[in-house]
Amino acid sequence: MTIEIKTATLEPVRNTFAHIERRFGDKPATRYQEATYDVQSEEFFHYRPLWQPEKELNDPSRTAILMADWYDFKDPRQFYYGTYVQSRSKMQEAAENNYAFFEKRNLASHLPDSITEKLIRYLVPLRHLEHGANLNNMYASSYGYGTAITQACLYNGMDRLGIAQYLSRIGLILDGNSGDALAEAKLVWMNESIWQGIRAAAEKMTVTEDWFEVLVAQDVVLDSLMHDLIYNQFDQWLQDNGAQDIGMLTEFMQVWNKDTSRWVDATLKIAAAESDENKALLEKWICEWKGILLEALAPLADDMLGGDALSQAEAALDKRLTKAGLFK
Repeated sequence: MTIEIKTATLEPVRNTFAHIERRFGDKPATRYQEATYDVQSEEFFHYRPLWQPEKELNDPSRTAILMADWYDFKDPRQFYYGTYVQSRSKMQEAAENNYAFFEKRNLASHLPDSITEKLIRYLVPLRHLEHGANLNNMYASSYGYGTAITQACLYNGMDRLGIAQYLSRIGLILDGNSGDALAEAKLVWMNESIWQGIRAAAEKMTVTEDWFEVLVAQDVVLDSLMHDLIYNQFDQWLQDNGAQDIGMLTEFMQVWNKDTSRWVDATLKIAAAESDENKALLEKWICEWKGILLEALAPLADDMLGGDALSQAEAALDKRLTKAGLFK
């Protein structure tokens, strides 16, 4: 008996969805393209928002930035829900291993009391600032225009919630899970003069109406300055003073910043390249918020590191802005 096996190739009638085909042609699309482009509703809404009846639910006029196509804001990481979750799952697994190693060997017990006090004074209060960053990115996600940028803001907002939780865990590790360090850090955040300017600036962001300006203030100016001060300069100070093990607990923040900076810088570059008007507006916002935040951060930087710490952070921000095509 002879069995003859044959194969047949079935050609698909079409390779992708119609709205993707209109942008990229009738060819197989990536998952990022299918999950991102032209997903946001643009017409046929049931009602206008009761709190803003002059606008549509999704309305590009909620920012002064103008774009011919809001889907130009392609995420260089090509994050849609699936790839975002996979990426953060790997990062979280590495972070959990670091925390488990730190706690299993009780490395906190080897820290001098003076170092622990500095961590509670300078590092743990950042969890409150991260909650503010979560609010700002969620605001941009809610009122922004175009899934390409709003979904990235949403992911960034959830990242900030995770970072706040990791900072809380650091506090719990330092106090043996009593919660005393968190309570002390909150009092520092609420009452110490070194944090009051930052608190005021964070509150100012939450009442800024233009969502793109909020994105610039939070994810560009404040994040760049604060990351350099805390996770570069203060981290180096900890290494130089025998507390290098703390780096295991902040590794997530280091990796995360490198990852998210790719998206933030690309967003700035795309918006600035769209028109001279956009570029001028971005530079105006950056100058305004840079002045506010440098003044706000000065007491913290001086108390924590002294010297020219804030100037170094400002130089790092300026270098980043130049690469994005601004202030040229």
